[in-house]
Amino acid sequence: MEKRKPKGPSPDELLDVIDLRDFAQHAVTRTFPKNTVVVSEGDRTDSLYIIVSGKVKIYVSDETGKEIVLNESGPGEYFGEMVLDEGPRSASVMTLEPTRFLVVPKEDFREFLAKSPDFSLHLIRKLIKRVRALTNDAKSLALLDVYGRVARMLLDIAVDRDGVLVIENKPTHQEIASRVGASREMISRILGDLATGGYIEVGRDKITIARALPRTW
Repeated sequence: MEKRKPKGPSPDELLDVIDLRDFAQHAVTRTFPKNTVVVSEGDRTDSLYIIVSGKVKIYVSDETGKEIVLNESGPGEYFGEMVLDEGPRSASVMTLEPTRFLVVPKEDFREFLAKSPDFSLHLIRKLIKRVRALTNDAKSLALLDVYGRVARMLLDIAVDRDGVLVIENKPTHQEIASRVGASREMISRILGDLATGGYIEVGRDKITIARALPRTW
């Protein structure tokens, strides 16, 4: 079984936190309660949002309310960098817990980028990383079945705890379904079969990957 290092801030992510002091000079602090839509897909783009505390999910949805979660972000991370092209928001963002932001107006963000080549390079790297992730997600949706997408997600979010892969802050079946583009019922069946087969152990607030997940289901 592939072992992963505990997930902590990378040097690039730490740069976000360091630069908060500079951004704060031009930002407005805003706090939103849990389950609040901060920005909606299609909205006019006019600000960068930096997460000071809390957690959000970034997702897209259709007119029927069906949604796919693209990512989750926490303190030191940011969204809205596409403000630079002045196009509409490409995704919606909702708080998963009470969350505080620094909101930086578009013009101040542009000025900061012009004065900070280190952050500009960091932003380019982040966008490249996002493109790679979206490419992998598109590949998974096109080439993997539902089980393959679930297995890939479980391994992606698991962390190594003393040689054991553990998924902390256990996602709900609906959250997993939204991430992989499947029904909640299908996710329940897959996780139930994996637990029965001894591949995973589902606890109160975590999932432990007890043995290598099967290649197919």
